[in-house]
Amino acid sequence: MKARGTEGITYPPQYDVLVVGGGINGAGIARDAAGRGLSVALCEQHDLAQHTSSSSSKLIHGGLRYLEHYEFGLVRKALIEREVLLRSAPHIMWPLRFVMPHDQGQRPAWLIRLGMFLYDHLARRELLPGSRALDLRRHASGAPLKAQFTRGFVYSDGWVDDARLVVLNAMDAAEKGAHIMTRTRCESLTRQDNGWQAVLRREDGHAMQVRARCVVNAAGPWVAQFLGGAAHVHSSKSVRLVKGSHIVVPRLFEHDHAYIFQNPDGRIVFAIPYEQDFTLIGTTDIEYQGRVEDVAISADETAYLCQLANRYFEKPITPDDVVWSYSGVRPLLEDAAADASAVTRDYQLDLNLQGAPLLSIFGGKITTFRKLAEEAVDMIAPVLGNQRGAWTEHGCLPGGDLYGAQPSNRSVRQFDQYVQGLQQQYPWLPAALLQRYARAYGSRTHTLLEGRQNVEEMGEEILDGLYAAEVDYLLRHEWASNAADILWRRSKLGLHFPKGSEAVLDAWLAARGGQQSGREQAHEALELAQAASR
Repeated sequence: MKARGTEGITYPPQYDVLVVGGGINGAGIARDAAGRGLSVALCEQHDLAQHTSSSSSKLIHGGLRYLEHYEFGLVRKALIEREVLLRSAPHIMWPLRFVMPHDQGQRPAWLIRLGMFLYDHLARRELLPGSRALDLRRHASGAPLKAQFTRGFVYSDGWVDDARLVVLNAMDAAEKGAHIMTRTRCESLTRQDNGWQAVLRREDGHAMQVRARCVVNAAGPWVAQFLGGAAHVHSSKSVRLVKGSHIVVPRLFEHDHAYIFQNPDGRIVFAIPYEQDFTLIGTTDIEYQGRVEDVAISADETAYLCQLANRYFEKPITPDDVVWSYSGVRPLLEDAAADASAVTRDYQLDLNLQGAPLLSIFGGKITTFRKLAEEAVDMIAPVLGNQRGAWTEHGCLPGGDLYGAQPSNRSVRQFDQYVQGLQQQYPWLPAALLQRYARAYGSRTHTLLEGRQNVEEMGEEILDGLYAAEVDYLLRHEWASNAADILWRRSKLGLHFPKGSEAVLDAWLAARGGQQSGREQAHEALELAQAASR
């Protein structure tokens, strides 16, 4: 049985590139490299996007606050990428307007206006409207705020489903020939004359050997640990681990704008419409010294975010209102900044050519992942004898080709019309369910619904609105293995389902244990290829 999305592909006994790490940088690099014709394998010790890349503020943004730290190059790069990404996957990303209430005790209005003018003009804008001043007494965004906030500003950025962004990059990589292995840890690397020999160990304990001409260390928070451990390579560079935590509370406002709040300590916190029924509030910036796997929000962080929200919103919230929270560890490039919130979000690529090439990724942010990946492959491709040029700027991610194969402004601006077309094509599906499918899968909704003509053909309704057909799709096409993958990373259905729903879905999956997931199929294909090469 072949791995999902890889019909006709025979995995080689030796790869050009082994990518270690299945976060946004690793998945992006695997996609770019595979699209240039390099043979690629990616291993991830847990699920795709299980750590940092699913724990962001879920924004595609230039980083307005980075202007205060004079990071004009980073902001410009991110602003350019903002519209490139919006065009590439308009189903999981969309424009969002942000309101900044003016607090008389904080930054002066003229300084904010100057910053927003720079933000508007550092890079070309086609999709997003510019900033302007706002009378909060007359605008809908002023209604939920305390009466003292009468004046503000509004500007544009973008929203992204961060975990799905990682999965779509992995899917595109696989469809271009890459071999994606989740729940598979790179246990050791041995440098040889013509490349690397890697020992990969699956979560069931089974070990495999893979050879690669080049290794990319995209292990995120583990990047330095991986270098000194599995790779036995010394590096002078290091990352600074900064914890960012978010809380989710019942919806605090009815309109579709988000807020950016200034705090007296100089930090910025967002309040964002989330999953129709909720408001997402975050993030914190705290030095982190513990194990990455153990990261969790603290009571102090929860209180801090509630306190800041209460500074602005008329309706107060307490820690008891929090329905969900999440924390992630950002592996930021060490730059000796005293304040964790001031550490640069830029990245650095370190290519070690003392023998077989080893490229390590330090730092980065989700908005610039595509550019990072492009620069990474630009560095390693010539070393591997590959001269193909960059291509991802003009490529759609899976499901993003709503109105043709090329990214377009139309796909962003006419997403609602696309959904209306789907509703005409599948009138037997509830409108809300089809809307969710469109937002999650875009044009791949047709793959999910292929051959089905009524709700009964969607299979068992395992949980409210979650049918067997969708779960089967996620198992086959998106490397999902358990309920947490499906309810918290491939979707956020876990927020909408009652307590105990994960156990229900896990029990259903266990009863269907005879069906191979995409991960299991991929491992089987690799083992068959290895056996054939002996």
